[in-house]
Amino acid sequence: MDKQMTETLEAIYEKCVANEDNIITVLQEIQNEFGYVQEEVVNWFAERSNIPASQYYGVITFYSQFHQNPRGKNIVTVCCGTVCHVKGAPRIIAKARDDLKLKDGQDTTKDMQFTMERVNCVGACSIAPVVLVNDKVFGKVTPSKIVKSLKQYKE
Repeated sequence: MDKQMTETLEAIYEKCVANEDNIITVLQEIQNEFGYVQEEVVNWFAERSNIPASQYYGVITFYSQFHQNPRGKNIVTVCCGTVCHVKGAPRIIAKARDDLKLKDGQDTTKDMQFTMERVNCVGACSIAPVVLVNDKVFGKVTPSKIVKSLKQYKE
């Protein structure tokens, strides 16, 4: 771990101790700083705070907001709730994965431009099927519409 990273972690640690923050807040700060929660960072905080790494991992694996791997610049979130599923979410996922050239088991493109994820429900059943790209909501999506929608995010 380099000096700059250690200084950044120390600043997060001091801020969180001063505010008497809990593990969730600490992990949010880490993820906001680095984009994801790295194993070496968890180990550093576990040692520094005298809290077992397993407690950090318990929180990381419980809450879907935390990510243990680098994510792409653009996050494509496909709703897979019942209504979206019935209205074609699996076909949309297949088409988007094909368009982004994602292989089986791969969620992030090699160029780090896109990460694709599935969620159980986004609460927008009236416009199902729904896809979010970053914070923009696309409703009544079809396989051909997802390709057009993603095109504007490609560099």
